[in-house]
Amino acid sequence: MFNNKNNQSGFIKWILIIIIAIIILSYFNFDLRAIVESPETQGNLGYAWGLVVIVWDDYLAGPILYLWNDIFIDLLWDSFVDNLERIKGGEPTTIEELSPAPLTN
Repeated sequence: MFNNKNNQSGFIKWILIIIIAIIILSYFNFDLRAIVESPETQGNLGYAWGLVVIVWDDYLAGPILYLWNDIFIDLLWDSFVDNLERIKGGEPTTIEELSPAPLTN
């Protein structure tokens, strides 16, 4: 049903597209190093990076770090590691401990 090969081919496809694009640009005598190292490109990249830093600092850092530290690490990851240690030690997991006892007839 799910094909792992398909996911990997998507990554490989993008790498091949980038390589083909570089070959095509080289064929038409575009010098990528000159383009990337030009003062205009460096200025534009510096401006874009400045915008990314502003957006991260002012809007994204707080919510993303909260979700990462307080939700993912504290609630999910620590419970996951604790339950793996319990399984490794042959103990019941927290879900097994907190579940109601099965009904007997």
